[in-house]
Amino acid sequence: MTERSEAVGARRRVALMVTCLVDQLAPEVGVAVVRVLRRQGVQVDFPRAQTCCGQAAWNGGLADEARALAERAIEIFEPYEAVVVPSGSCAGMVHHGYEEIFRDDAAWLARARALAAKTHEFSQYVVSVLGLVDLGAARDGTCAYHPSCHATRLLGLGDEPRRLLEAVRGLRIATLARAEDCCGFGGAFCAKLPELSDAIVGAKVSHLAQSGADTVVSSDVGCLLNIQGACKHRGLPIEALHIAQVLEGRKGGAA
Repeated sequence: MTERSEAVGARRRVALMVTCLVDQLAPEVGVAVVRVLRRQGVQVDFPRAQTCCGQAAWNGGLADEARALAERAIEIFEPYEAVVVPSGSCAGMVHHGYEEIFRDDAAWLARARALAAKTHEFSQYVVSVLGLVDLGAARDGTCAYHPSCHATRLLGLGDEPRRLLEAVRGLRIATLARAEDCCGFGGAFCAKLPELSDAIVGAKVSHLAQSGADTVVSSDVGCLLNIQGACKHRGLPIEALHIAQVLEGRKGGAA
């Protein structure tokens, strides 16, 4: 950890909004986020009362259920200085979905906007709030970066993940053809339209195979689960990792 990161992080206290997919299917991603931030001197709290942000219900047309979950999220996270989310999708829900949910309720809309203003996708927080790029991470191999649809198109995530990856010692960044194309996950989309979803992710993994990467990295677990499943189904030895898991790495396995 650099002196600068210690000085920056020592003033910070954040809450981790872990997301449903991380909590249920990839808890190691949440652990990686906490470890990376703590190395920068950031105090990370985990509100145990948290549940879903409401995105699944909202996208499914269940407005009342989504509102109840959104109100709960606001009440739980509004006391914190900042909220960090290992998902552009769920962060995008807080920024944009809550605007729709509370558009006719001035009091709740103000609270929702206040939460959105301090809610950050993980890589956005590291680069744009902490002002850090080189976290001292190291990893051998070649990775391809997949920018998730919600992170880029809904949340407006830019080159923050790539800048972080480029600073990882020993890691080579492969060129991924049509990188910004959807992976085919889309939440319930992959269940409702499985054949179309499979065709979309099939194109994605074909481009990954052509890139020569041994690892695909993204900021959304949904994308990673879908891509990893498609790679295994097609016999492709490509590992799928959240960017926090890559940044967690150290040469020699140092903590």
